[in-house]
Amino acid sequence: MPKITEARVLFIATHGFEQSELEKPLDDLKAQGAAVTVATLDGNSIRGWDEDDWGNTVEADAQIEAVSETDFDALVIPGGQINPDLLRVEDSVLKLVRAFHNAGKPIAAVCHAPWVLIEAGILSGRDATSFKSIATDVKNAGANWKDKEVVVDQAIITSRNPGDLDAFVSKIVEEIEEGRHSRRAA
Repeated sequence: MPKITEARVLFIATHGFEQSELEKPLDDLKAQGAAVTVATLDGNSIRGWDEDDWGNTVEADAQIEAVSETDFDALVIPGGQINPDLLRVEDSVLKLVRAFHNAGKPIAAVCHAPWVLIEAGILSGRDATSFKSIATDVKNAGANWKDKEVVVDQAIITSRNPGDLDAFVSKIVEEIEEGRHSRRAA
């Protein structure tokens, strides 16, 4: 069970991530002592979406294809509409999400990011939440959708929107410090 000060957390994202949903968890986890890595599809910097226009640029530390779940204690996927829609069609992303899942490591997805979990085939039979506009997608994937700020089911952490980020980050820390969880393989 790693303490948050010893944890290594991987963020995966591409252009169009919801600005606050990447920056706040990233900054909060860093402030608590976690080592964070941002991986993107091509290993280059990405630009966020800030409410109704393009936002800040975030530098990448790695390319998604080049990282392995063995090097990290948890995975975070920020939302927004654009980011998870682009990520969920990438085989390298789905393979990585399944690797974290099969290793029993915490996976955190906020807003529209549960789309990636759906595509990876890891939400069926679980409690989860999401942005309300994709609640039907989550239910159709076999999950028990709940309208709560944060829902955790065997270290799969989901939240609805930027207003839930404090609870989201708290659960990420809690689940990292609990250690690995037993799950059925995806």
